Amino acid sequence: MSIWWSLHLRREAASVPLARRLLIGTMETAGVDPDISYDLSVALSEACANAVEHGGDTGCGPGSEAYRVTAYLDGETCRIEVADAGPGFPAAPTGRSRPPIRPAHCDAENGRGLCLIEELADHVHIGNKPGRGGAVVSFDKVLKWRSDAPLMAV
Repeated sequence: MSIWWSLHLRREAASVPLARRLLIGTMETAGVDPDISYDLSVALSEACANAVEHGGDTGCGPGSEAYRVTAYLDGETCRIEVADAGPGFPAAPTGRSRPPIRPAHCDAENGRGLCLIEELADHVHIGNKPGRGGAVVSFDKVLKWRSDAPLMAV
């Protein structure tokens, strides 16, 4: 079984629950275990919230006012990618493949999103779009299925 969808969303707070509900509905219909669906939906919400907050610059034209979410349920894995047109992540220090993710202070109201994504997903890739500007956060998780799953991978 393979399902994929892609959304082009405005950088508005209202787009975050829309993407989350679409993901949950897709996984529920396919028969994915609710705990896995919940973990992925929280990770997606965090990635979308980051794109809304940090993913654009008014000087970059109309493309900076949108971001893209793509989700793939393919076999036993769900892969999600959130890409924006903002300034991207700071350059990684020499010898590192990506910028470091620093945990937020326990009293901080912001700054937990990327750490949460890393905890909820099996594999995470955080980086910048080559040559075009913008950040890309992608993550995947091995799926578990309900016993009555109508679209379970075989």
